[in-house]
Amino acid sequence: MTAELATIIDFIRYGASRFSAAGLTFGHSHDNPIDEATHLVLASLHLPPDIPPAYGAGRLTTAERANVLTLIERRVKERLPVAYLVGETWFAGLKFKSDRRALVPRSPIAELIESGFAPWLDQRHVARALDLCTGSGCIGIAMAEYNPEWQVDIVDVSDEALSLARENIAFQHVEGRVEAIQSDLFAGVAGRRYDLIVSNPPYVTDDEYAALPGEYAHEPKLGLTSGADGLDLCLRMLDEAADHLTEDGLLIVEVGESEHALAALLPEVPFVWIEFKVGPMGVFALERRDLVEHAAAIRAAAAARRPG
Repeated sequence: MTAELATIIDFIRYGASRFSAAGLTFGHSHDNPIDEATHLVLASLHLPPDIPPAYGAGRLTTAERANVLTLIERRVKERLPVAYLVGETWFAGLKFKSDRRALVPRSPIAELIESGFAPWLDQRHVARALDLCTGSGCIGIAMAEYNPEWQVDIVDVSDEALSLARENIAFQHVEGRVEAIQSDLFAGVAGRRYDLIVSNPPYVTDDEYAALPGEYAHEPKLGLTSGADGLDLCLRMLDEAADHLTEDGLLIVEVGESEHALAALLPEVPFVWIEFKVGPMGVFALERRDLVEHAAAIRAAAAARRPG
């Protein structure tokens, strides 16, 4: 086989064919076998994703061929996400380290970061921002990269996830502007207020998790699930966020398919569901004043989830 496969394009085509034939699931940064194979091949060769097309004819060494073929077969047999196999992935145009300590970076919030959160921040001054449930740190670090004047705190309850996030802080050279804090939601940032709070928290329901393809079993369950309807953590966040937002502060949260359950549970709360280039993606924006106005309903919904 290694005699028949020689160039970068050869291996991308072969990988895409193997992935398609194996019926793999593509949900970790890519949605198709060609992009998945491209990520695997180029990352394993230490090449950027925007490599000029002419390089596709470049020939691999014997050692490189063996390594790429091994990774392709592991992707098929072990159902490991490509980001874990090659140790890196891209988010909001930036490269991040990725391994099993945290979810593979992926969120439509990347589009908001790249667009400067327009129009949400058009008339706002942001000095301090918070990335809640940060995982690998990708959202908060990307916010800092795109907005050098911001101070950004990134928070997670998982020490393992934070160890990876701290590596990514150093990798992106934002040590002076991004602080990683171990915290159960807001517990570790008491007294701090933010102009913008952004979160991609766990929101997979228990039933959804049981039905997930094998690729997701390699990710920490703590970063995926949040109760029967996926809203346990989100409701706590809504209940506590106003105390950590400045007067004109804004909360942006991704809840995915749990959007409908949240809207039904709190119909009086004026969630604004953000439209992305591909359409709605279960991400809402909410003003601090709306959190304050509807605090009683939010608190009651959150209290109903607390044990005992």
